[in-house]
Amino acid sequence: MRSLLLGLDIGSSSVKACILDASSGKSLASKAFPEIEMPIQSPQNGWAEQDPELWWEYVKQGIKYVCQQAQVKTGELKSIGIAYQMHGLVCVDKDLIASLIYSILQEILRLPS
Repeated sequence: MRSLLLGLDIGSSSVKACILDASSGKSLASKAFPEIEMPIQSPQNGWAEQDPELWWEYVKQGIKYVCQQAQVKTGELKSIGIAYQMHGLVCVDKDLIASLIYSILQEILRLPS
């Protein structure tokens, strides 16, 4: 049985997913979702926001795609590594199920001068 690793890079432009063979380090499948850059909202000058539900949707699509491409079988996936964009705030409900507002990116720009 193979020992596989799943890597996820959740950024503001896309979500990237990759399956690696743990023994060889070889990439078996990788893909970025969406294929074009994700939209960023700017409700005010200097502000940047994104819908975290989009990230979740692209994470699910990415995992499904790379697992199918690498023909991952039950028990082969040994570890998951996640990299996330810096300085992103996600506010969730009390059950940690739903985001309450768009994620605030680069919040340092919102501080009063």
